[in-house]
Amino acid sequence: MDNFVRLIEKSEYRKLPEFRTGDTVKVHVKVVEAGKERTQVFEGIVIRIRGSGLSKTFTVRKIASGGIGVERTFPYHSPVVEKVEVVKRAETRRAKLYYLRDVRGKIKLKEKRE
Repeated sequence: MDNFVRLIEKSEYRKLPEFRTGDTVKVHVKVVEAGKERTQVFEGIVIRIRGSGLSKTFTVRKIASGGIGVERTFPYHSPVVEKVEVVKRAETRRAKLYYLRDVRGKIKLKEKRE
């Protein structure tokens, strides 16, 4: 029974590009409004990646107009997420960047050399 569940899960996996916490990403999300489907882009810094398997999620934080911080959690393998583009890579020493919630002004992370 357990192998059967893993087999079903494996067919649902999606391949997203490699990204880590601290990276700035553009997440293209399918949005359905009034029966019409469109793509909305959510750009921000990945502050958390958690879980494993099909329940793996990542949280992206951006500063919206008016200086309000907005966080959104996306399921890694969801069909709602069309694609993820990595805009900038950054080096961090933490797995979870919750301290960015308290930072005011421009967020400066150490740029990663490739």
